[in-house]
Amino acid sequence: MKKILAMALASAMVLSLAACGSSSSSASTEETAAPAAEATEEASAEGETYTIGILQLVEHVALDAATQGFQDKLVELLGDSVEFDLQNAQGESTNCTTIATKFVSDEVDLIMANATGAVQAAAAATGTIPIIGTSVTDYATAGVVESNTAPGFNVTGVSDLAPVDQQIDLLLQLVPDAQKVAIIFCSAEPNSYFQSELAQQYITEAGLEFVEYTAADSNEIQAVVTKAASECDSFYIPTDNTMASNMEIIKNIALPAGIPVITGEEGMCGTGGLATLSISYYELGLQAGQVAYEVLVNGADPATTPISFVSENIVAKYNAEAAATLGITDLEGLVPIE
Repeated sequence: MKKILAMALASAMVLSLAACGSSSSSASTEETAAPAAEATEEASAEGETYTIGILQLVEHVALDAATQGFQDKLVELLGDSVEFDLQNAQGESTNCTTIATKFVSDEVDLIMANATGAVQAAAAATGTIPIIGTSVTDYATAGVVESNTAPGFNVTGVSDLAPVDQQIDLLLQLVPDAQKVAIIFCSAEPNSYFQSELAQQYITEAGLEFVEYTAADSNEIQAVVTKAASECDSFYIPTDNTMASNMEIIKNIALPAGIPVITGEEGMCGTGGLATLSISYYELGLQAGQVAYEVLVNGADPATTPISFVSENIVAKYNAEAAATLGITDLEGLVPIE
């Protein structure tokens, strides 16, 4: 659509010699630096729309919130000038590849990739269409950028890294008698390894032992968590999509065994954890939507746009049901999950 519009505008310039600035995303940064409201009016007046393909790895509370925040922010900024093609890969890497390939074939204007597997598939599918990632902990570890400060490619986005050191402090506050912490995650998720290494450092500094337990996929979670519960007195589970989608299994093992679970994000905690110090994934999506707007309308280059982080609304929260079951009452400074 934008190519047709550009040709029509070019013809008009030749015939009338009275051309004016265009709101096309191919315009220069200076020409497109108008306020959001003005850009929306121009896009609507010219009949232009931006088509965004959203590739979400799997359905769970955190990723759903990030997708919703992303859409809400762009609708706020672009109104009817933005259209979304929302696709869910149901946790399958082959589905991620298929969806990303289709977005490239459809010539979408931008791809929003929600979670590490999604952004990896999108980056493999195209080196030209802008990709905005969200719910990705470390983009460099995921292998989709040269560095988080200078991406170097067509990928940028927002990180969901929460302060792991403070999450471990939370574990120490709520479980002062903890001696041996199980760090549990999916071995197929590189960003979980990144968080595990951080957790190991802080657990060691606190004078505790740790054991790393990994499951290759959801089929192994039952056995892995059961083993961890027999060998450790507390769990730390980082932001991990496979674990997030299977928190009911973890809950049904950990709570009867009296094992407190500290999680990397709120959705996991609400399903079966004890407590978390989590960013807002809706806020994460809002921030990713703003980055997408800068790319689409103001001509920002993903290759030179640093990965950003959510610095606000990081709150310590607890699951009241889990706390009651475990008999934990010292919850000072924590907010119950609603």
